[in-house]
Amino acid sequence: MGAFGPLLLAVLLILVVNVLEAVTDKADVQALGVLYSSLNSPPQLSGWRSDGGDPCAESWKGVSCVDSAVTSIQVSGLGLNGTLGYLLSDLFSLKTLDLSNNDIHDGIPYQLPPNLTHLNIASNNFTGNLPYSISTMTFLVYFNASHNSLSQSIGDLFTNLQNLSELDLSFNNLTGDLPMSMGSLSNLSSLYLQDNQFTGQVNLLSNLDLTNLNIANNHFTGWIPQEFNSIPNLVVDGNSFSNGPAPPPPPYMPPPPRRPHKPHNHSQPPANNPQQNEGSPLDQEQGSKRRLGAGSIVGIVLGSILGVTCATLAVILCVRNLHKSRRDSHSKAGDSLGALTVGADKGINKDLQEQKLKSAFGTNPKPPPSEVVMVENVYAKNSSGRRAKVPITATSYTVASLQIATNNFSQENLVGEGSLGRVYKAEFSNGKVFAVKKIDSAALSLQEEDNFLEAVSNMSRLRHPNITTLAGYCVEHGQRLLVYEYVGNGTLHDMLHFANDSGRILTWNARVRVALGTARALEYLHEVCLPSVVHRNFKSANILLDEELNPRLSDCGLAALTPNTERQVSTQMVGSFGYSAPEFAMSGVYTVKSDVYSFGVVMLELLTGRKPLDSSRERSEQSLVRWATPQLHDIDSLSKMVDPALNGIYPAKSLSRFADIIALCVQQEPEFRPPMSEVVQSLVRLMQRASVVRRSSNDELGFPSKISEYEAATDISF
Repeated sequence: MGAFGPLLLAVLLILVVNVLEAVTDKADVQALGVLYSSLNSPPQLSGWRSDGGDPCAESWKGVSCVDSAVTSIQVSGLGLNGTLGYLLSDLFSLKTLDLSNNDIHDGIPYQLPPNLTHLNIASNNFTGNLPYSISTMTFLVYFNASHNSLSQSIGDLFTNLQNLSELDLSFNNLTGDLPMSMGSLSNLSSLYLQDNQFTGQVNLLSNLDLTNLNIANNHFTGWIPQEFNSIPNLVVDGNSFSNGPAPPPPPYMPPPPRRPHKPHNHSQPPANNPQQNEGSPLDQEQGSKRRLGAGSIVGIVLGSILGVTCATLAVILCVRNLHKSRRDSHSKAGDSLGALTVGADKGINKDLQEQKLKSAFGTNPKPPPSEVVMVENVYAKNSSGRRAKVPITATSYTVASLQIATNNFSQENLVGEGSLGRVYKAEFSNGKVFAVKKIDSAALSLQEEDNFLEAVSNMSRLRHPNITTLAGYCVEHGQRLLVYEYVGNGTLHDMLHFANDSGRILTWNARVRVALGTARALEYLHEVCLPSVVHRNFKSANILLDEELNPRLSDCGLAALTPNTERQVSTQMVGSFGYSAPEFAMSGVYTVKSDVYSFGVVMLELLTGRKPLDSSRERSEQSLVRWATPQLHDIDSLSKMVDPALNGIYPAKSLSRFADIIALCVQQEPEFRPPMSEVVQSLVRLMQRASVVRRSSNDELGFPSKISEYEAATDISF
């Protein structure tokens, strides 16, 4: 045995080293565990666990690794359901994620693996919109989200996705015009958009070097670009394109730049070269020289002699006037320098502008797209005089056009009053309807006027299915207006507190969906946006509901126009006292944790149907938080707190879980409140476990009543 001792020791050391090398990165293990739980722990994912394990060493189904990092997850066609959880963004080394041909539902999470090259989520049941975080996935080469239930318009997500080669969004319910950034996908070879609800024109695709393009069965209008004729595989049927040749471009517009030649396209013939048709400049010059006669040559020689003589005389005159010029220069130096500086500044600004355009839009400068406008900040009256250029991805409107659309901001078009001004319904001649916020000039200080365009720029880039989209703005004639998409089903505040007037009552399931949607909106603002966006005015009156009762959070980004300062009672915060976190009342400081507190108050509104402050009630019940918080963990008291409008119909178990989330959000100490990503996951789990139980006056006996067939049929299932 002594002879085999060293050999045995060496073998053991090798085994230990191999085991240590096989241990999967802890962050990857945790992310896969959350994904496994969110998919309802399916048995078909053999080897997977939610409590640790070693995916790389244990050969989890569909998981591939390089060293200790998970680099590929391919679990297509396994009948998976559930959701994708909230930790996918921790998979930093993941390159391929294939979840296609399953039954995964809910929205596409914002926490996607940041370094993916291939993402396939086709043929599932994803809803909502494409998350804005896709715009940061710069290594993405292949993206397939076809055959889902995605809806709404796509944001400008593609500016940084210059490696993308294939994009498939077909067979969804996506609406609106194509985003301008889609036209910047210089390496795109295959684009599939068929069977959606897209509108507008497709000219922005004309400069892409495509091999496959399918835009069939949408609502596209205008003319089919001539450049499409060179696409080998083209399908455009089922749209509303105009017949006949396309009209020529306006005379002031430069011709479109040539489509770049890229390696992936080998079948395209070279573009027509006008120099080959008309002869090169060198050939033209040689031809003209051959046509010159003797008389022309003599004329050229005499003209040259005359030119040299004139130049010599000019030099002599300049020398004679030199002394006089020096004397005059002393008296006129100020004026000359001033004129020279202005001229130089104009020249420099023009050169810089051309250089910026060249870097952003190629070697041939042309105006930026209409949706991306470089606006000059002209309000820097008390600053250093520097005029900053800020990109605004929204339409610039004139005051006149907004006056016409709102019937001169008439009382009949007034739909509400926000923290900075009144909101009017605007109906344009093309049939589009928007909501226009007319900002009260008295609500803005001079400093805030300076920051208005910067705030508009930041707001215009917010893209989330549960946030109202800023569609336009106006800064003309001293007016400052914001144009939002119109959400016409009222606010959550009115739905909860004036339901008797309209006869509309939110079911329990609808209330949980509203809570989840608004939680996702705050999660996007706090944890996806960089830097984080603090709402500062989160309340039920700022949560709009669409026709399907999906929530849309308004006034996002307006905090930039309301100073986060000293303890002061401003007119903008009077209506928000019941939602304000304790630290704001004590120090005037407002953070993301303050938003979490306000969200908890809104959840209390959804639970109880009560207003945050109600002076009509007895003194001990006027403050909703003070009255409700001590009762949130008492099941008997909790059942008595529920909104009477629900008529006793709500999920028995999820009621206490809903109350637990509220209790965490409205804690006095900000550091103990959870981040919104945890709130989102808690609400997702609540919905997955929900069961509807009829509660009645017999609850204390433990005998819940049976739900009527009508109630069961009309309740919204999860």
